[in-house]
Amino acid sequence: MTPGQPFFRPEWIVDNLDQLARRTGEHVLVTVIAVAVGFVISFGLALLIRRYPRLSGPIIGLAGTLYSIPSLALFALLIPITGLSLLTAEIALVSYTLVILVRNIVTALDGVPPDVVEAATAMGYTRNQRLWRVELPIALPIIVAGLRIATVTTIGLVTIATLIGMGGLGYLIVNIGIQRFFPTATLIGVVAVVALSVLVDAALLWLQGRLTPWASARAA
Repeated sequence: MTPGQPFFRPEWIVDNLDQLARRTGEHVLVTVIAVAVGFVISFGLALLIRRYPRLSGPIIGLAGTLYSIPSLALFALLIPITGLSLLTAEIALVSYTLVILVRNIVTALDGVPPDVVEAATAMGYTRNQRLWRVELPIALPIIVAGLRIATVTTIGLVTIATLIGMGGLGYLIVNIGIQRFFPTATLIGVVAVVALSVLVDAALLWLQGRLTPWASARAA
């Protein structure tokens, strides 16, 4: 920022709409990959814990340990192995979703009323049929709630991934705003990340209502 330069320049937004759109798209793509992969892994681990409860402590403990590692430190550990790549960013981001999603899915499935499970078993449902047709629909509101937390958290963490060349909205904050001393880009980047988090959270909340209308009706 040079002397006499205004703190905020709205014309910069108009002149860089294409870059804003591109960086937002990059941010969304990295987030979607991380949350989708993290959910699949977490779902598998949650089912493993339900099958073998003694694994709960080690699995959740390991996930918690990964979550406690600072993102920059985790990037530094991974770069010698996977380089400055999307894979490096995704490994780190996926690892941060695990503790949230595994705990959430296990809690959701454990919260299914035992009498409902017993009734399904008495009707002749197999273990898999009971899971997909009875337990998951009942547990879905809590699972989506955890997915919302993991997604919003990941959107924030993707901003840091720009330090290893992943672009996204963090590029506006770090590469333009901080490195070039241009506050407008920093402000726009921060506002865009917050707005994206709010919009995605609202979209997932809407999806939860569409998938579980009975839960909304019961709450009303």
